Amino acid sequence: MHVHGYLWTGEKTTFDKESIRRPPPSLAPTATSPDEVQQRYREAVAEWKTTDVPPIETALWLLKPPRLIRDTWDEPKEAAEWLGQQLTEHAPRFASEHDQDTTRLAVLTASAADRLALGEDASLGFYLRGTLFLSVALVACSPNRADPELPCPMS
Repeated sequence: MHVHGYLWTGEKTTFDKESIRRPPPSLAPTATSPDEVQQRYREAVAEWKTTDVPPIETALWLLKPPRLIRDTWDEPKEAAEWLGQQLTEHAPRFASEHDQDTTRLAVLTASAADRLALGEDASLGFYLRGTLFLSVALVACSPNRADPELPCPMS
């Protein structure tokens, strides 16, 4: 097993757009499907593989292009240290003072290391000042515990 790291910062309204955060369904809608179903399918097909917006399920990062991987580690502790560095770097911009607390960030980092050691993914999100959102994810690969059938993007 190894771990891939992903980082995204963007408008919260973009993050909230589920159509670009879900992979396209395996079956295309029919001509008689409701317009909103057809539109969601078209958006998913057009945007899923190209957008860097975090997927709705953490493990689905593995279906995204490898160029979105920020780094890869063989050791869960090293991956968690990267997550901790990202949290520390972005903490001054967190909208909530509670989220900026260094003790809390250390606990989140240690918890991520524990989950990764069990083969689980770790995903965190924070509102930033203004209208921005930060997503940091660590995804176990080869295999992924949540979905062992997902291919590794680096294979």
